[in-house]
Amino acid sequence: MTNKDLHDRRFYRAKQEADFAKQQALSTPQTEDPAYTLAFQDNDFLLREELRPVRFQLELLKPEMLLDEAGIGSTLVMYGSARIPEPSKADALVEAATDDASLKTAQRLKEKSKYYDEARKLGQIASDCGITENGKRDFVVCSGGGPSIMEAANRGATDAGKESIGLNIVLPHEQAPNEYVTPSLSFQFHYFALRKMHFLLRARAVAVFPGGFGTFDEFFELLTLVQTGKMEPLPIILFGKDFWHRVINFDALAEEGTISAKDLDLFQFVETADEAWAIIQEFYGLDCG
Repeated sequence: MTNKDLHDRRFYRAKQEADFAKQQALSTPQTEDPAYTLAFQDNDFLLREELRPVRFQLELLKPEMLLDEAGIGSTLVMYGSARIPEPSKADALVEAATDDASLKTAQRLKEKSKYYDEARKLGQIASDCGITENGKRDFVVCSGGGPSIMEAANRGATDAGKESIGLNIVLPHEQAPNEYVTPSLSFQFHYFALRKMHFLLRARAVAVFPGGFGTFDEFFELLTLVQTGKMEPLPIILFGKDFWHRVINFDALAEEGTISAKDLDLFQFVETADEAWAIIQEFYGLDCG
């Protein structure tokens, strides 16, 4: 028996079989009925409630396989608001305010527009560093794929001429990837749980910018995973100490005994991209400028 005998396939691949079915299809009452459609090509069947476990598996496997094929070893994940404007558009937001309440909100968003630039700079710094290990790229920028802070993160990677990842989610209102996400690394999710898993499967550091419910959800889940030992410690960096202390009283949680005082050491505060990258470099012993 030769090696050829051992490795020859005994069955056609699924794609070949699908092509055969398409070429040989006859129009009869039997072939026209949905029951006759190959199961893996039958969207109505795949979208049935009973197929949810299969869809979970597909949503886990597709990004995992494509990221692996793209040589992505690890990521720098960047969470943050979809509403903070880039500085050049901040004044327009203020001018569009129609009453005192909306003006106050617009002014606060304008104050936070500086973090757009910091997110962009951090994306560029990490991408410029170009670290590789075992033939795979490390600290590849990964965002939620949307606008604002997410856009800034991907834009920074583009500034450096490097690829970046976008993990979008299907929402009832219009949602599209920002223009800076690398097309072949732009993914869309139905399940929040699988999206959040992919954020952290390759994460070697996480930068969290001011944000709302989505940012809080991702940030607190990350803290919980590290606090409970389900995930190894990694740099968790919060941009904007004043913002975070205004919206969350971390010290009060410790004083109330609902977390330990040492849990406050799970994250660090910074204001600039340079500060954030210095923390990451120190944590991993990196030296790349």
